[in-house]
Amino acid sequence: METYPRPRPEVDSLIGRKRCRSGRNSDPGMWGYLSLLPMCLAFWAIAGIWTVFSLAVVNKAVNLTDGFPYISVCGNVPPQSCIFSQVLNIGAASAAWICILRYYQLRDWGVRKWHNQVILWTGLLCALGTSIVGNFQEKNQRATHLTGAFLAFFVGILYFWLQLFLSWRMKNLPQPGAPWIGPLRLVLCSACFILESWLSHIYQCASG
Repeated sequence: METYPRPRPEVDSLIGRKRCRSGRNSDPGMWGYLSLLPMCLAFWAIAGIWTVFSLAVVNKAVNLTDGFPYISVCGNVPPQSCIFSQVLNIGAASAAWICILRYYQLRDWGVRKWHNQVILWTGLLCALGTSIVGNFQEKNQRATHLTGAFLAFFVGILYFWLQLFLSWRMKNLPQPGAPWIGPLRLVLCSACFILESWLSHIYQCASG
């Protein structure tokens, strides 16, 4: 197991809490509030995707009797394609911001540079893929759209697996949050990977 220098007390406070020797935490700081960004991104993505889906149904761009449509199909034609692009572009910019903040947090915790850079670039590629999906509709640029989807989904889940592996491998890094956070991350990463693989198989069968 790799070892890293123990973070300094002022560095440990970057997670938004100052730790004492007993392991108890005090009030969150600036980084504690920045930790709300992923939650805001999730709410933005969910609200945006359902808005695009609702518009596609109302405008009869999709037919629910033929089956539940992919969001890429819902965002193929205007006006929902315009909203789809805007939602994913803002989401991609927010995701890139979150990845950069995480990079600096891990850097200040003492994580080796190349480990940290691999994680950062994985997250930035995911953000880039998200933007590509929104700007290149499946109907117009299928190959480019699918390339973006691969970066967004499969490289994106790799980003989370790398974060999970880092937190498990480097035991002396700060571990903010409740003890069940680690197992929950493992369950979510596994479920997302299985779901993505299953949906990818269904899409290939439907397209072939």
